[in-house]
Amino acid sequence: MNGDMEIYPAVIVHGMKDAVAALSEGSPSTLVSAPGAALFAGCGWWRALVEAARAVHPDVPCMDILDCGDGTGQALAALRIGVTRLVLWPDAPGRDAVVAIAEAMGGFVLASAPPAATVRANHRTASATHGGSAETGPTGSGDKRRPPG
Repeated sequence: MNGDMEIYPAVIVHGMKDAVAALSEGSPSTLVSAPGAALFAGCGWWRALVEAARAVHPDVPCMDILDCGDGTGQALAALRIGVTRLVLWPDAPGRDAVVAIAEAMGGFVLASAPPAATVRANHRTASATHGGSAETGPTGSGDKRRPPG
């Protein structure tokens, strides 16, 4: 990631209501998808959700990060549609190529999601670590292949 890039305070987003609630506070925010969301919801869903939330609050500075878990194919699909800020686990096959493409497009790829708060019913809860460790994956169960669900 570019050392000059600032990531606004992060908020985990599970759907449109969460995204709109996060932006309704009026503070710059980073919308972070649920762990592995690209694997079960898809990158097109994420792009549409972020665009719709930004349309509701167009004056609020916002960044978004899509969590692809270990899904290199989903990460590449996201890049193809212009979603350039991603989480892709360090042991994902072809990760170096995804990083190179994202950086060439002005984006970045993180090894794990930034610490993030959860927004529900227009209020934030305490910050939490969004993902698990690289050894256990996002579920913390040792199963690196399955997104939580």
